Amino acid sequence: MGEPILKAEHIKKIYNEGGDNETEALKDISLQINAGDFVAIMGPSGSGKSTLINILSTLDRATKGKLFIRGEQVSRMSAHELANFRNKNLGYIFQNSILISNMDVYHNIATPLVLKKCPKAEIRKKVMALAEGLGIENLMNHQINQCSGGQVQRVAIARALITQPHLLVADEPTGALDSKRSHELMQLLTQLNDNGTTIILVTHDNMIASYAKKLLYIHDGLIHDEIVCGDLSQYEFFNKIVELNAGDYISQFFRK
Repeated sequence: MGEPILKAEHIKKIYNEGGDNETEALKDISLQINAGDFVAIMGPSGSGKSTLINILSTLDRATKGKLFIRGEQVSRMSAHELANFRNKNLGYIFQNSILISNMDVYHNIATPLVLKKCPKAEIRKKVMALAEGLGIENLMNHQINQCSGGQVQRVAIARALITQPHLLVADEPTGALDSKRSHELMQLLTQLNDNGTTIILVTHDNMIASYAKKLLYIHDGLIHDEIVCGDLSQYEFFNKIVELNAGDYISQFFRK
């Protein structure tokens, strides 16, 4: 087991606190993610999984509780400190890649290093090495709208990895892809994890979740269940995930 890379202690998130429409999205979340983990987060609509991933990835702040990443309490950081910390330590892949449409592939990947004011020669070396590893080295001069959906996601992954982040956060990264491209992307993420990248993935898809090493199931703002793949095959792990999701759906249906 690797060293802890992320630790959340009694995280709560309340929207419109004190207002007429006050909503407690996260009630009491505590978890630890170790270096080298590949964790999938699932849960029904409205369960709090999107809120949780936004807080774990530092894109939102908890109302209460503490969040540590690489031993630093990021929940105490100022916006400026957090932006610098995020740029050094985290990478992001979103369902909608949020690439810059008026830049070519090369400059989209290079942007995080440009913002860090790295030397041009160093930027080019890192971009080309990463692009080659992802099989997109021939796309450097292409505009984003000239790329296929699978290529766009690889560009997004390259941009997320260019700063060599300690933690990669993927929020529904296969949502815009067909099944073939989704499988290819998950194989790529698995390879990155095998090479040491720690990954947190949010998905609603049982098959996508089965690529992870651990599943956290969120329900009503709490971690309802946890499944560890361990020595299970991916097929066996997938069946456990399906059983968990089906059981939760049936219990909610008959409860109503």
